[in-house]
Amino acid sequence: MATVAQQPGLTPPPAALSVSRTESELMRLVARGDHDAFLVVYDRHARAALGVALRMVRSREAAEEIVQEAFLSLWRGAGSYNPARGSVRTFVLGIVRYRALDAIRRQAVRSREHTSDAGLEETHEAPEHTDLEAARREEAASVRAALKTLPQGQFRAIELAFFAGLSHSEIARQLSMPVGTVKGRIRLGIDKLRGELRGMTDTTYTTTIEICPTPARNT
Repeated sequence: MATVAQQPGLTPPPAALSVSRTESELMRLVARGDHDAFLVVYDRHARAALGVALRMVRSREAAEEIVQEAFLSLWRGAGSYNPARGSVRTFVLGIVRYRALDAIRRQAVRSREHTSDAGLEETHEAPEHTDLEAARREEAASVRAALKTLPQGQFRAIELAFFAGLSHSEIARQLSMPVGTVKGRIRLGIDKLRGELRGMTDTTYTTTIEICPTPARNT
């Protein structure tokens, strides 16, 4: 059976969604696999998310990685959002702050390891932390492998939309194709990634996933 996002005529385009749906409704659509709703949530909150991450880690590259992880966690776990606990903005920024703190902790661990005297000052993490890091590395590797399975056209559209932060119109000009084709490739690529990752265990907003920090804009 087709998902809501796959049924023609049932899901408005992102521009219509952005004015016709509340944030709670958008999150419910995202939980059902609606790519357009996901892009609207990206468009509303990615800039603020990146700003928070930048202030915390003070590195553009690290901040973008944090936002990558936060938004794919939202995509995979949107059903966990509870509007009674706060707005979607609060929800997103909470994920970002958690991941930024985790990145800071990991960097501190690496720094201590590098500055130890010939390994005399070993850094010992709690077993559960060590296991979590191993799981994150394994999941990140799985996502990188999933990205490699995308057809070149889908990968390129996703790369420009989310890694480079180009709008749909900018991507269309760069790739010399209609905006509708760009949107279609992005949606198909995201859908394929979701299928590839479906077998992975989703611990609520603690998995390390590397994909797409900044959403494509419609114009």
